[in-house]
Amino acid sequence: MSRADLEFLLFDWLRTDELFDRPRYREHSRDVVEDLLALAEQIATHSFAPHNRKADLNEPQFDGDRVELIPEVEPALRAFADAGFLGAPLSESVGGLQLPTSVFNAAMSWFHAANIGTTGYALLTMANAHLITAHGSHSQVERYVRPMIEGRFFGTMALSEPHAGSNLADITTRAEPQTDGTYRLFGRKMWISGGDHEMGDNIVHLVLARTPGAPAGTRGISLFLVPKHLVAEDGSVGERNDVVLAGINHKMGFRGTVNTAPSWAMAPSRPVVVPELSVSWWVNSIVVCPRCSR
Repeated sequence: MSRADLEFLLFDWLRTDELFDRPRYREHSRDVVEDLLALAEQIATHSFAPHNRKADLNEPQFDGDRVELIPEVEPALRAFADAGFLGAPLSESVGGLQLPTSVFNAAMSWFHAANIGTTGYALLTMANAHLITAHGSHSQVERYVRPMIEGRFFGTMALSEPHAGSNLADITTRAEPQTDGTYRLFGRKMWISGGDHEMGDNIVHLVLARTPGAPAGTRGISLFLVPKHLVAEDGSVGERNDVVLAGINHKMGFRGTVNTAPSWAMAPSRPVVVPELSVSWWVNSIVVCPRCSR
C-alpha cells in the first residue's frame, strides 16, 4: 500500500472529490485529503509502527488493581487524538471534522497496517462516540462524546458474557431501577476489549442488560452508559464507579489491546436523572447508570 494507491482508489475509482460539492463536505478539498493522508502516514509510521512488535510480545498485565500497558501506547493515541482522527467523521457540531467515510477509512488503513493492537483503543472509542452521538441525548453527547473526541475519555462496548459469548439473546446481566431514578446492574461481562487501563481520565462503557419485564430475546435488551468514573454535570470527573475488573484474558492475536472480564460491584447508589430514548430494534433504550451492582 502507498499514498499513491490510496489516492487512486479515492479519486480515480471512487471519485470522492465529487462529495465536496455537497453541503456537509464543502469545507474539504482534494488538497485537504492529501494532507490528511500524509499526516496519517506520518503518525502511523513514527508513533504506531515502532512498538507493534513490543506490544505483541508484552501483553497488558493486571496486578489485581491496575492494568499496565507498555508506555508507548498512550503517547501514540495522544498523537492520534491531537490530529483530530478520533472525531474525524463526526459532525463539526460535536467537535468532529465531517470527513467523508471513504476518506476516513483510507486514512485509518495506515494505522491498521502499522499497529492494530494500539489502534484498537481508538476504534472502540470512535464506535462508542458514534453510537452516543446518533442515539444519545444532547447532555450525553456533551458529557461523554466531546471528551472522547479530545482523547481524554476512552470507550468500550460490553456485550459478551461468560456463558453466552456474543449471543445477545442469552445475556443475563440485568438492570434494576431504583426509587431515585437510578439503575443497578447485576452481572458479569467477558472478552471486553479495552475494558480497563490507566490511559486518559475515564472509560465509558456501553453495557447491554435487561430491565424487569423486558421481552425475551434481543428485543428485551437495553443499553446503559456506565463510566468508570462518575462525571458531573459540569463535565468534571469524580469518584470511581462500581465497575470491578475480575481479570484479563490472554489472546493469540491483537495482544496489545487488553481484553477484560468486568463485573458490576455492590455499592450504594445516588440520585441521577436517567433519560430514555430509542436506539435500535434490539436496544430499546440508552440510560446513564451512575452506580452498578453485581
